[in-house]
Amino acid sequence: MSSSAYSLRAHAIESLVRIKRPDVPWRVVVRNTAAVALPLAIGLGTGHPQVGLGVAAGALNTMFSDQPGPYRQRMRQLLLASLAAGTASLLGFLIGGHLLPILLATAAFGFCGGLLVVFGTDTARVGMTSMILLVITAATPMPLAQAASASALIVCGGLLLALFSLAAWPLQRYWPERQILATVYTGLAAQAMQPSQDNADAPALTDAMTTLQHTLLGRHRSHGRAMEAFGVLLELAERMRLEFVAMGELDADNDVYRKFREQAAEVLSGIATALEEGETPTQATRSLQWLQACETEIDGTQRSVGMNRHVHALTGQLSAAVRNADWAGSRGELRARAAETQLPQALRSSSTVATLRANLTVHSVAFRHAIRTAACLTAALWLSRLLDLPHGYWLPMTAAIVLRPDFAATFNFGLLRMLGTVAGLVVTTVLLHVTPDQPWAHLLLLAILCMTFRYLASAHYGIAVAALTGTVVILLSFDGVNSGVAVMDRVINTTLGCGMALFAYVAWPTWERGRARAALARMLEGYADYLAALAQPGQRTAHHETRTAARTRRSNAQASLERMRAEPATPPELLKVARALFANGNRLARTAMTLEALIDDNDALPEQGETGNFIELVANTLREIADALREQRAPIDLPDLRALQQTLVVLLLMSENRAGADLLTRISDRLVDNVNTLAHVVQQSVTTSDGQRLRSHPGKPTQAT
Repeated sequence: MSSSAYSLRAHAIESLVRIKRPDVPWRVVVRNTAAVALPLAIGLGTGHPQVGLGVAAGALNTMFSDQPGPYRQRMRQLLLASLAAGTASLLGFLIGGHLLPILLATAAFGFCGGLLVVFGTDTARVGMTSMILLVITAATPMPLAQAASASALIVCGGLLLALFSLAAWPLQRYWPERQILATVYTGLAAQAMQPSQDNADAPALTDAMTTLQHTLLGRHRSHGRAMEAFGVLLELAERMRLEFVAMGELDADNDVYRKFREQAAEVLSGIATALEEGETPTQATRSLQWLQACETEIDGTQRSVGMNRHVHALTGQLSAAVRNADWAGSRGELRARAAETQLPQALRSSSTVATLRANLTVHSVAFRHAIRTAACLTAALWLSRLLDLPHGYWLPMTAAIVLRPDFAATFNFGLLRMLGTVAGLVVTTVLLHVTPDQPWAHLLLLAILCMTFRYLASAHYGIAVAALTGTVVILLSFDGVNSGVAVMDRVINTTLGCGMALFAYVAWPTWERGRARAALARMLEGYADYLAALAQPGQRTAHHETRTAARTRRSNAQASLERMRAEPATPPELLKVARALFANGNRLARTAMTLEALIDDNDALPEQGETGNFIELVANTLREIADALREQRAPIDLPDLRALQQTLVVLLLMSENRAGADLLTRISDRLVDNVNTLAHVVQQSVTTSDGQRLRSHPGKPTQAT
């Protein structure tokens, strides 16, 4: 059996058996379920079941727009999803009985909804919701007056869900921001306990800090005065992480420094707890006093001057973090100046129109996905009408849900949706058989299944689909649809929809293995920009912005690597190269962070002019390696970094700043090793995506060692 076939089978098995830890808070599960079940219960109790069904359907379809994030952003997403659902529903009700108009509308919604992936997952969900509502409502055409009333009920369902989601806003205005900050400070506490940072990648902390950047600095950030405190805490987190990395380069294993790290971890844990609970950081304040006593003890031992400098810096940063954690709590907002946190230039997104215009090309993944979605959705709707399938709207609905921009996600969602539907058939049949044939019993069962679906949707999609199957079947039973028939029709149409989605992807694929090199090259270019900024010691703002941008590119490269791993026929050699580049890129990033900490601790680097020139040369070398990776050729005309580093070391030996010179010697040695290793990996990987070696570009061979 080929390795690619084995990889695909292994990935399928992993998708079936792997259950991730649910990340949906129970309060979200309860309020989302309430938005579905309560309108239905009120409608049944007042003798207006159709009204309850309409509102419940609107809430169910907009449920996944209730995502974590700032309240302003969440409100915008929920309102946008509600309006999109209402518009699509109205159009479906009005033209659903006319084949050609509804096919044209389906193609248009499919293309526009597919193209929305360029704006991220949350916005893409709005496009998917509109596609689903269009094909569902097209199955029941009605006059304008009735269509307007039914669409209004669907909009009301989304608005009710938004009301439940934002009900705690006045009481917990900054809750999402505090929770993400708490995650970052918990990660910092874990980092503080690691005596050496060389082999610690800490991806969870990196991802949390990336999320925090976009939450605090994104387009829909809040504008309250407490945001200044959050911005200060974010900056302090960045600085403390750099200090811990720098301390890892020095003698951090002795008992005195280990005790200091333990006390620092206690302070950070106390800050995280205070942020989570929105309370005054009392425990962190007590731990800070012990930390300051430990700092005094270190001063009395007259140990390493370089290490003591980091100890003093961390103590001051932790003191500031404790103060700002108190101001960021729910009992009060920061009373300092109301200066808004500004979005770094490296993170500013282009306008919506410019983004869409840039993606209107067949080379764009979003554009290809939009074309696939439009064609597949239209074909599925046409086939359901041609074959006159009972409850045929499930066919295009399934295709819209399953089809994703990449093969791995499409394959996973298709496989899990088919198996989940069959499992839902069995479970729902059994549950309906053992429960009393009473509306209240069915309503309770619907609420339980809806809660299960919402809670497990991100943990195991197959189990969640099984719960969703029961939810929808029971919901339709209140509209007079026989539960047994509805389940069987769903199985047939779901299987056909999954098959069509997979066929659409295979017919015009966009394989991640063709894009992974570019993602990794952009990551290396981000590191090169970071190093180039560090070559200018006085540009502290540029240091922060380029480091943030590099972290974002690292996250994108990691996501690309994971998607490529799940694709069939991915050459093992390419996957091996990608992993090596990613791992060694992370080593380079840690070295650069150590260099930034050294720059911040010194007014001027030892032999600053020569050192800056060397760092700039390393950055340019890294850019050539990135270009070679993108163009699938060997790096050319690379300088002998090792010889240049040895020349720099000779100059550093004459520096008066001995501590800084010694640390810079080690950092420059690691920089050369990191970059030469990357050059070597690229040199050895000059192959096509299917394993065939390309003709190497003529020129001077790399100096990688």
